[in-house]
Amino acid sequence: MLVLGVDTSNKNGGIALARGDAASFELLDVMPLKGGTFSAQLIPQIADMLGRHGLDKTQLDGIAAASGPGSFTGLRVGLAGVKGLAEVLRKPIATVSLLEALATLGTRDRVVAALDAGRSEVFVGEFRKAELPQPMGESLMTMEQFISTLQRAPDRPEVVTCDHQVSELLRFRGLPVNDDVQRPNSATVARLGMLKILRGDTVTPEALDANYIRRSDAELFSKPAGQ
Repeated sequence: MLVLGVDTSNKNGGIALARGDAASFELLDVMPLKGGTFSAQLIPQIADMLGRHGLDKTQLDGIAAASGPGSFTGLRVGLAGVKGLAEVLRKPIATVSLLEALATLGTRDRVVAALDAGRSEVFVGEFRKAELPQPMGESLMTMEQFISTLQRAPDRPEVVTCDHQVSELLRFRGLPVNDDVQRPNSATVARLGMLKILRGDTVTPEALDANYIRRSDAELFSKPAGQ
């Protein structure tokens, strides 16, 4: 199976090309995408990457896309490109939550993945560890809410984060954290997406949507006064 991984959730993004099956994974290529250029560079860079390996887009068996949480603009642009490509090629799409990808880096049966959401908030996802983490819920919390929830938990889970600000605050409050991990990228998305495609856990281009968790500023500030 030949799979393309796309991640435009962060300030800078990337694409990855991988081949494999249920028992193997070979990363063929990774290419960074500079922030602010996603709309102009995504499709040309995909074509360039495939060309370097003597491949054509029709040979892709599926596309894996980071669905969020992350940059509103980046996710919209990236998923629009994935949607258009998959629709033309009639290929399946697998969505990968960055919290889900982060949870795979944990070592215990119950993992809480945390990403800095800015504004003293944190994106939180709780998972049961497996080849593909089993989601128990994703949410947006203030840092104080997150810390209080962990302190009250009778069976404290393993917290995994790639964000220094989150890990430093947890340690300051006496909470253990696994931060010896890198932020998930397009290669991680390709690997998890391949497993999902093999299992038939896919979406159609029409159903593809971002997992923002937080509402956009436009939504937050568009409510009429007094509501």
